[in-house]
Amino acid sequence: MTSGLDDRLPRGLWVLLAANVVIALGYGLIAPALPIFASDFGVGVTAATAVVSAFAVMRLAFAPTTGRLVTRLGERRIYLTGLMIVALSTLACAFANSYWQLLAFRAAGGIGSTMFSVSAMALLIRLAPPSMRGRSSGYFSAGFLVGSLAGPLIGAALVDFGLRLPFVVYAVALLIAAAVVATTMPTVAHASTTASADNGKAAAARFAEALRWPEYRAILASNFAQGWASMGVRVAVVPLFVGQGLGESAGWAGVVLACYAAGNIIAIMVSGRLSDRFGRRPVMIPGLVVAAASTIALGYSPNIGTLLVLTAVGGVGSGLFAPTHQAALGDLLADRQRGGSALAAYGMASDLGAVSGPLVAGLIADRWGYGPAFVVTGLVVVVALVLWTVAGETTRTSSAATSVDSTPRRRSELP
Repeated sequence: MTSGLDDRLPRGLWVLLAANVVIALGYGLIAPALPIFASDFGVGVTAATAVVSAFAVMRLAFAPTTGRLVTRLGERRIYLTGLMIVALSTLACAFANSYWQLLAFRAAGGIGSTMFSVSAMALLIRLAPPSMRGRSSGYFSAGFLVGSLAGPLIGAALVDFGLRLPFVVYAVALLIAAAVVATTMPTVAHASTTASADNGKAAAARFAEALRWPEYRAILASNFAQGWASMGVRVAVVPLFVGQGLGESAGWAGVVLACYAAGNIIAIMVSGRLSDRFGRRPVMIPGLVVAAASTIALGYSPNIGTLLVLTAVGGVGSGLFAPTHQAALGDLLADRQRGGSALAAYGMASDLGAVSGPLVAGLIADRWGYGPAFVVTGLVVVVALVLWTVAGETTRTSSAATSVDSTPRRRSELP
């Protein structure tokens, strides 16, 4: 049974995994350079972190439109369009001559980013076999993290040749990812126009109904925490802490981010399989505990060695809960038509965290130091932990057809 696991995964999932490696490789290239590049224009910590947040602001603002575009034009087409938009905007960042140009170009990339990320999530939910949803989510996340591990290391080396070079390389990496998807991604059957129209009328009501479920609220909270801590503060504030708080070079910022990605990969290798076997909550809760504790202590690291260890441990915690809540979302929303409001809200939760996290942490760091900034970030993860302790087990919904003890109510009520 397990020997044929990989062969039974749909081809489209493997294409997404390969594309994610290329996308994340490029994203990791600019992660160490972006906030430092912004600060070179003579701005403070808050303004430098705003460059990271601007990308997420546009993702957040464009998410509802992306859902409608995916429904109308299909996942594959929107995925490719999004990759091209990010590639061009990233190339423009390399030639920015002022802080405001950099801010505008990076913000424009957020539109393309939400297009390819929402499309990829819709494909993952639709293509993943229910009995292997956790493992499929783990593979999907691992594809991104393999690139995240190599990207900062390469980016740390590239910054020695100038802070603009990583942006050029990232743009080329995105063009490669677009070519991979265009030539190998199979076309997914399109939902009927009538069905899409009917679903659009009920989208808002269905989202309101989903919010009444403690499982869905917990998923939104943990994805918000993931956006705040991992996609926002980790990228925007940690490199500044390395340089300003510990007095280390920009190259060490890339090493720190790589340690986080390494911890992620270690956990992801087992978290998906464990969540398929034992359920989502037994994996989610320990992951949130580890992530919260390591983040709270991060800002009080006395040296780079301690920071590397705490960052790697935090990566392990994130690697346990991030793909697991993604699989839990699939448990709840597998029967939805693509472009649904509950799916869009999931992506928006992460983006909202990525927008607010760097801004709040940056303001706190400017006024009270990096220690309190990371304490607040850890407390955001604690809130998600509390919600998961009172949530139910979503894997019961995926086996409703075969288990008398399951909760078919969740499936019958799902949007």
